[in-house]
Amino acid sequence: MKTNIGVFFGGRSTEHEISVISANQAINAIDSSKYDVTPVYITKEGRWFTGAPLLDLKNYRDIPSLLKQCDEVYMRPVFGDYNLYYSNPKGLFKNKGLDCRLDVVIPVLHGANGEDGTFEGILDSIGIPYAGCDTLASANGMDKITMKMILRENDIPVVDYIWFTDRQWFADKDALIARTEEKLGYPVIVKPANLGSSIGIGCAHNRTELLEKVEDASRYASRIIVEHMVEQLQEINCSVLGDCDEFQTSVLEEPIKSTEILSYTDKYMGGTKGSKGMQASAKKIPAELPTEMTAKIQRLAGETFRVLSCHGVSRVDVIVDRATNNIYVNEINTIPGSLSFYLWEATGLSFNNLMDKLVSLAVKRNTRRSQKTFSFSQNIFALGGGSKGGMKGKAR
Repeated sequence: MKTNIGVFFGGRSTEHEISVISANQAINAIDSSKYDVTPVYITKEGRWFTGAPLLDLKNYRDIPSLLKQCDEVYMRPVFGDYNLYYSNPKGLFKNKGLDCRLDVVIPVLHGANGEDGTFEGILDSIGIPYAGCDTLASANGMDKITMKMILRENDIPVVDYIWFTDRQWFADKDALIARTEEKLGYPVIVKPANLGSSIGIGCAHNRTELLEKVEDASRYASRIIVEHMVEQLQEINCSVLGDCDEFQTSVLEEPIKSTEILSYTDKYMGGTKGSKGMQASAKKIPAELPTEMTAKIQRLAGETFRVLSCHGVSRVDVIVDRATNNIYVNEINTIPGSLSFYLWEATGLSFNNLMDKLVSLAVKRNTRRSQKTFSFSQNIFALGGGSKGGMKGKAR
């Protein structure tokens, strides 16, 4: 019997469409002689659907029509139950459970409510093997503020930054502007703390633009980060594959941007009206860098992956200051666009083998976790314990 892989994609995210593209690429790369695949599409409203029509990208032009051809499903938050269930069983003799037990899950969910640890928490509660970062690593990797705090604590270079909440901004705007100008100066880059794909990101060269860019970023997130902008910058990306104890790094790429910062269109549409995922964007692979700088960037990417306790495949984006040759880690994408398969193909690992590796890593981690102690077999209440605990006589 073949291993059944559940590929989850879509989601309640501004990166919903990119997730659909990435998942379609990943599903097509899975070796059908070794694995069965069950696609599970999560709508922008958070409903789950499965069915063969999900495998054709043209069907997403009319979502209501697509969903009528599919079955709405759910998983129970019960440890050890890896089954999909019909939400609305049809027919007199139709089983409430699908004839579908998932063996491994590969999340291909970009952005909020998927890449940030929320979906991973569901999988952890069920106990099913899944590829990619766990809840903690996903949350830390997604939040640009927390990520930079952890990296700086571990001597991994990041640009200077400040952060604040949207409520702080609206309550004490003048003080935060003054702090930005005193600590960072202009120009700066303003970002929502927990989004990817360059959504809500903008450059500010003066106070007027700072006001405008923070207002825009606050539409997407409650936590805002403002960073020193490296003016003579070169963006370089490196993918990392494995777990925090054993990993490998890919060749490097240099994305080609059409504006001051790499835009959503640059990343996913190659500057055209097409939409073929991250691999369609203009880039140089391998990046044209000195050997020593290439090795340093690969080392920093690996260290970023390690200190954040990452797992599966990630992409680490760095900034090279061409005026000084200083290198800074910009961010990590724990579920990168197109799963960075194009970087691994350039490194010598096919997309098929990348997917195979992700399945193996998921099973390996689950096996190791099963060897840990999560609870004790003794019941202290049955043994007469607990009545003299620290809560006695105290209302809390």
